[in-house]
Amino acid sequence: MSQPKRILFVDDSTRDTELALAAFEEFRLVNEIVTVRDGAEALDYLYRRGEFAERENEDPAVVMLDLKMPKVDGMEVLRQIKGDPGLKTIPVVVMTSSREEQDLIRSYALGVNAYVVKPVKFPEFVAAVKGVGAFWLMLNELPPRQRIVSRP
Repeated sequence: MSQPKRILFVDDSTRDTELALAAFEEFRLVNEIVTVRDGAEALDYLYRRGEFAERENEDPAVVMLDLKMPKVDGMEVLRQIKGDPGLKTIPVVVMTSSREEQDLIRSYALGVNAYVVKPVKFPEFVAAVKGVGAFWLMLNELPPRQRIVSRP
């Protein structure tokens, strides 16, 4: 039996992370949601390094990624995911407050699967998180993944 699909939620804003978790709870989502605070932690999670070295082999079904973060920004995380043959099929949804056209263009050039501007009002934010989660976890079909023995 396969495990429930996992979400990797990457955002340095404690408020936005708490709101997203509340939205998933309201949605009664049974999937595991892994939260990390910056791009460096996201890459450690994906490459099973540091505190994530012993995590399960199953990669997330979707990465929900903020762009403006300390240490390693979301664009660099996106670039590394989509540039890695072992990770590039993981859908990445940018969830950001940035309405900058250059961020949108660059995200799609790097291979983002969706770009969502975070609504400011709580009800709209909850609706956006629910919609993104529902689509990528329940409706989207991922290709079979090849098992990668080692990653950098």
